[in-house]
Amino acid sequence: MRDRRAVRIPAPAGRPQFDGDAPVVVVVGGGIAGLSAATLLAERGARVVLCEREKYLGGRVGGWSTRLADGSEATMTRGFHAFFRQYYNLRALLKRVDPAGRALTGLPDYPLQHASGHRDGFANLPKSVPWNALAFLRGSPTFRWRDLPDVNARAALSLLDVSVPRVYEELDSIDAASYLEQIRFPEAAHALAFEVFSRSFFAHPTRMSAAELAVMFHIYFLGSSEGLLFDVAADPFPHGLWEPLRRHLTSLGTTVCTGVEVRSVLPGEEKRYSVTIGEGAIEADAVVLAADVPGLRALVGDSPSLGDSAWRDTIGNLQTAPRFLVSRYWLDRPVDADRPGFLGTGGHDLLDNISVLDHYEHEARAWAARTGGSVVELHGYALPSDVDEQSARARLWVQLTEVYPETKQAGVVDERHELREDCPLFPAGGFARRPRVTTPDEFLVMAGDLVRIDLPVALMERAATTGFAAANHLLSRWGVAGTELWTVPTEGRVGLLRSAARRWRTL
Repeated sequence: MRDRRAVRIPAPAGRPQFDGDAPVVVVVGGGIAGLSAATLLAERGARVVLCEREKYLGGRVGGWSTRLADGSEATMTRGFHAFFRQYYNLRALLKRVDPAGRALTGLPDYPLQHASGHRDGFANLPKSVPWNALAFLRGSPTFRWRDLPDVNARAALSLLDVSVPRVYEELDSIDAASYLEQIRFPEAAHALAFEVFSRSFFAHPTRMSAAELAVMFHIYFLGSSEGLLFDVAADPFPHGLWEPLRRHLTSLGTTVCTGVEVRSVLPGEEKRYSVTIGEGAIEADAVVLAADVPGLRALVGDSPSLGDSAWRDTIGNLQTAPRFLVSRYWLDRPVDADRPGFLGTGGHDLLDNISVLDHYEHEARAWAARTGGSVVELHGYALPSDVDEQSARARLWVQLTEVYPETKQAGVVDERHELREDCPLFPAGGFARRPRVTTPDEFLVMAGDLVRIDLPVALMERAATTGFAAANHLLSRWGVAGTELWTVPTEGRVGLLRSAARRWRTL
């Protein structure tokens, strides 16, 4: 059930399909953004070539097979992902291959736990502002009514008057940590409800735009009636999501290439572009760049004719967030049955969250039932530069045993670790310099969660939204109809609260 105040962006008009004049489009990157663009283009009849550097689709939500020490085949991924109910465009993509919605399953709560012992959750809250915020305050052990007089009302009320893209003009110049200091929330609430959320962007609040934090609260809590509960993949990502989508694309005539790298995009002889793929090249009428930050910088650097100097500088100046570590353990005994499938943590050294996969994922559940064990995953975001991988692994394990003491006696059947540094960074003052979907060349477009689009979307939903938007732009150039987009409301839900916030700011 979509929020009745969700915003619809109409599809570009045009003929329903290409009529024997289908262009060749190369999509660089097989993550959510590239898959979204490729799917829409292929459905309209374009001849799509989708190229992914890794041997699997899905990008940061991808997965691959691995053999455990006990001989079991398992699927390793880059870590837990939450599919929030307000991810309208991502869900529209998944609906192509999962019309009944069986690929995702809901978790009953989104619990947050601080090392001090404070714990909050978001189950059973009303879904609309201000009732959700009031109910959370009433039931939260972290937000206490007696602390409210110390809160900076002017700064806090700005969270109720978020308007995209205006909020970036107002708050992008400061970092999230400074903004939180201005609000003066209670210390425990600051650590739980704000740092936990901001670190889900893989960066410490000191390195993240305050506007991005405000937009995040708007999307997930204050601007949408979908609530903060979310769904998770019932099967490993490849099985339930990306392999079915690969088959869908192939049925539409798409050439899907994995394990190959696009090295350059140069002027073509017969068509607009010559795209170097591995050791060969193909000519294309259009290109969608949906690579991650390192891949995008390398590709543009080796494609000297792409764009203009200002655009190339924008790409060259993109930054990645600090390293993050995903550690997954297959243990020889279960964790306690009442442990949530996902727990966000604060104040626990490097540990940012714990997932118990066998509490919701079919493959992990089958392994746990067969062995009597459990499958536990730990995330550590924004690792300090002076912490090496071995130290980070050890510290995450120690924190697991403190949060879930029953794991102290567990034996490790096997383990896998993924240390990565390829997520985009959204620093203070960076919004105006972000690349957009369009580029100086009308047949070269961009997509991904690093790409600016003036809508309240983030993370996986920004990837899907920009992917569809990139395809819409190309289709409109060829006079072919695109697809509609949806977002949560583009400004605060309650006019009276927005007016109050503006009055407070002018006092």
